[in-house]
Amino acid sequence: MQAAISFGLSLAALVIGILKLPVGPWERGFLALGLIFVVSSAFTLAKCVRDRQEVAEVTNRVDKARIDKLLIEQDVFKPGQV
Repeated sequence: MQAAISFGLSLAALVIGILKLPVGPWERGFLALGLIFVVSSAFTLAKCVRDRQEVAEVTNRVDKARIDKLLIEQDVFKPGQV
């Protein structure tokens, strides 16, 4: 919740700052496009980081399941096994 509020406040502050600048409409439009690009890049980066973490979690679970299966298949009390 804190991250969402922080994002909303910073976005609102930047928009207000761009609107209040004593510059022409072309400069204001350039800054607005830059802001949109930065926000969309931040969301894309966050999604990529999240996806990478999810892949790592799945890989760890698969590896753990393989190890568990190997351990279950090895009966240490079965005669003839070392």
